[in-house]
Amino acid sequence: MTTRRAATPRVTLVDVAKLATVDKAIVSRVINEDPALVIRQETRDRVIDAIRTLGYRPNIAARSLRTAKAGTLGLVIPDFANPVYAEIITGAESAALDRGHVLVTGSTSGSRNGMDRYLELLGQGRVDGLLLAGPTSAREHQKLQSLGLPWMMVNRRDTGDHHRYVILDDAHAAKLAVEHLLSLGHRRIGHVAGPTGADTAKRRAAGYRQAMKTAGITVRPADVARGDYTSGGGAEAMGSLLANAEKSGTPTAVFVANVAMAVGVLDTLRRAGLRVPADVSVVAVHDLPLAEHLNPPLTTVRMPLQQLGGRAVELLLSRAPEEQVTEVVSTATELVLRESTAPPRI
Repeated sequence: MTTRRAATPRVTLVDVAKLATVDKAIVSRVINEDPALVIRQETRDRVIDAIRTLGYRPNIAARSLRTAKAGTLGLVIPDFANPVYAEIITGAESAALDRGHVLVTGSTSGSRNGMDRYLELLGQGRVDGLLLAGPTSAREHQKLQSLGLPWMMVNRRDTGDHHRYVILDDAHAAKLAVEHLLSLGHRRIGHVAGPTGADTAKRRAAGYRQAMKTAGITVRPADVARGDYTSGGGAEAMGSLLANAEKSGTPTAVFVANVAMAVGVLDTLRRAGLRVPADVSVVAVHDLPLAEHLNPPLTTVRMPLQQLGGRAVELLLSRAPEEQVTEVVSTATELVLRESTAPPRI
């Protein structure tokens, strides 16, 4: 049995100021050798002794962020193949350029050590701040903390004690989708959910269950199947729902956790001889351009992906690295009606 060692808290200017019994602004000016600072030598020595005692190391990346010297931000995503991230990147890039920064984007897909490698390189002062749209392990989160690099999780909540994230209201989006199906008269509504470890999948599943509960409908295990946010994963998950339906009846509608999986869902239904929406209605989260070109055009819930990327940059540049951030972007979430949903056949 191994014991996980707790991460050592990073020493801050506030810690040094408390030990030296001075204001943190004095500590900052001593560290930066401000020629305009006029203090007694005794005070200066006390600050230097406190720095040595606590082992304080100036946060170079954070200092660059405040002075806009480097002018580069990093964004790490799980996969370039997912079109959702293209929208987030677009919003983040625009916001970064508006604030005099260049956005550098990388993907961790195809590399076991992708995140570790990015943290190693980016933590060397190559960027002023880091946006993370993919999952981080406890070890990676600890390393991120130790680097002293300003960071922000994008559309996922971190698992550490120090929360810094900006997310979308996925539960609300799911409720909009399910409430639309309920308003059409559907009662047997299945859910093609995202992967177990995905924070967005958890929030969307919670919204689905809440909407069903409010309508007085019990969600059974057979009503939910999980995919991996790809079209192939959606096809397999829909196949599982249809297999389960042999005992409990085919759902008259399906809420899909994202558009990519909805592509696979539509294909599986077609291969099974089921018509959309005559036999099964389908609605999915995210209104990507491809949604209106599917057969039939897909009803979706549009979410502010570009605004999410832009807001993440704003928060990264405006909030102190030590400050906790827990923000939900809930504007511009709306149902987009197309031809994949209709009332159930009586």
